[in-house]
Amino acid sequence: MVRVILFSNTGVIQPVPVDQIEILLKDKSGFFWVDLSNEPFDKSTRILHDLFHFDSLAIDDALHETHVPKVDDWETYLYLVLRSVRQTSTTPFEILTPELDIFFSPDYLVTFHDQQLKAVDRVWDTCQHDQRFLQRGTGFLLYQLADEIATETIELVDNIGELMDQIEDGIIREPDPSILEQIFSIKRVLQKLRRSILPQREVLNKLARGDFRLIENKDQIYFRDVYDHMVRLHEINEGMRDLIGAAFDTYLSVLNKRMNEIMKVLTIISTIFIPLSFFTGIYGMNFVYMPLTQWRWGYFTLLFFLGIIFIGMVFYFRNKKWL
Repeated sequence: MVRVILFSNTGVIQPVPVDQIEILLKDKSGFFWVDLSNEPFDKSTRILHDLFHFDSLAIDDALHETHVPKVDDWETYLYLVLRSVRQTSTTPFEILTPELDIFFSPDYLVTFHDQQLKAVDRVWDTCQHDQRFLQRGTGFLLYQLADEIATETIELVDNIGELMDQIEDGIIREPDPSILEQIFSIKRVLQKLRRSILPQREVLNKLARGDFRLIENKDQIYFRDVYDHMVRLHEINEGMRDLIGAAFDTYLSVLNKRMNEIMKVLTIISTIFIPLSFFTGIYGMNFVYMPLTQWRWGYFTLLFFLGIIFIGMVFYFRNKKWL
C-alpha cells in the first residue's frame, strides 16, 4: 500500500494520489509524507529511485537488508533505520522488532516497512487533523514517529515487568517447568530489546546534538526528549536482565530446597525402619530356640517393642525439628 499526505502552505492537510508525487517534488508548496507498506519490489524501486532519486545503496538497504538502527547522511536527505516492537505471544513471551526505513528531507518524509506498524498508523491518523504538523515541518513529523516507537517500547517493558512479578510469585508458590520456560523467554526478549535500544539510542543522540544540518535547531530538543526515553529504557532493560537472572537463581534455590526437604523426609523414614528391619530380620532366621518364640504372647510382645521404637524415634526427630 502506498499513501501520500500533503501538508500545504495554505494550512490544508489532505491525502493526495500517488501519481502526484512528482508534481509535489517540483511544486514545493509545502511538505508531504509518503508511506510505503509491504509494496512489491518493482513498485517500491520505481518510487524511491525514479521519483526521489535516492542513492541505490540506500534503496538496497531499505528493500533488501536488515539493519540495526542507524542514520546515514546523504547531504540532501537522511536515511534512518529505526526498530519498532510488537508482542506476538504471552506464553512463552515473544516479540518482533520490525524495521522502519525513513528517508528524511525538509521537503518530504518517506517511510518504508514490510509489515503494518501501529506507530506509523497512529502518527498518520493524528497528523490528518493536527495543525501542529503544518507549523513544525518534517522534523516534528520524524520526532513523532520516533516518540511513538519509544512509547511502544515503554509499554512492552511495562508488560515484561508485570510478567516478572508473576514469575517471582510463582517461584515462591510452585516452581514448575513452565516458570522456567517463561524465564528463558524473557531473557531472550530482553536480549533482543538490548540489540534494538542501544543503537537506536545512539541514532537519537546524533539527531539531538545537531550532527546533521538537515535537522533544525528547534527540532533538536524533541529528539533529546526521545533520547532521554531511550536512555531510561536501556537502564530499565539492564536492570530487568539482572532481575531475571536473580529469578533464575531463586528458582534453582527453591527447587533445591524442596528437593532437600523431600530427601530429608525419605532419610528419616529410612532411619526409622532400620531398627525395625533389624529385629524382623533376626526373627526371620529359622532357628528353633529364639527368645519369645515359644511363648504365646511373644509375637505381640515383639510388635509392641517395635512400636515403642517407632514412636520413640518419631518423637526424637520431632524434638530435633527434623520433622
